[in-house]
Amino acid sequence: MAAIPMPREGQNPSARRRTITHAESSPHLADLELSQLRAYRHRLTEEEEKVSYWRRVAHARIDLLEAESRTDGMLSMSELIRALGDTGTGRTRKALLTVRAAEALPDLPELEDMWGTEVDAHDPQQITVAIERVRAAEAQLTDYRRALHERIDEATAELISRYRDDPAAALIALPKG
Repeated sequence: MAAIPMPREGQNPSARRRTITHAESSPHLADLELSQLRAYRHRLTEEEEKVSYWRRVAHARIDLLEAESRTDGMLSMSELIRALGDTGTGRTRKALLTVRAAEALPDLPELEDMWGTEVDAHDPQQITVAIERVRAAEAQLTDYRRALHERIDEATAELISRYRDDPAAALIALPKG
């Protein structure tokens, strides 16, 4: 199975969606009923949304710390907008409305403590240490997110394989109208 990022219709080409190009059955998902497989994939997708949210929180914290270090801790509104608004790809950050910040992620860094940690903007060492801590947390989140994508891709490929074997099974997923 191979997944490649593809742009969504009408979307900025830098915004990518994962697309399965070669769907193969997964031996360890084969015992799941179709409804269980769909539910499993849905849970993975929800978890990926949480991880993506926390990654964005980490990126925003890093941007704020770096901006504070350049401005001696006194951010103007335009500097705050620049630090939090531009992602470097021309896209702006948007909050996920389906994720609440209080939702914890299992076995992942406690970003809430890092976000709330006071850092003396006049102490470059404190800023450096804080940035390193958040970067390490972001790297862990990125690894976890990558693993989730692999599992989502595997579940998606299994669904595609089943739908190829039994096209009518795909109709069950459609809402009754």
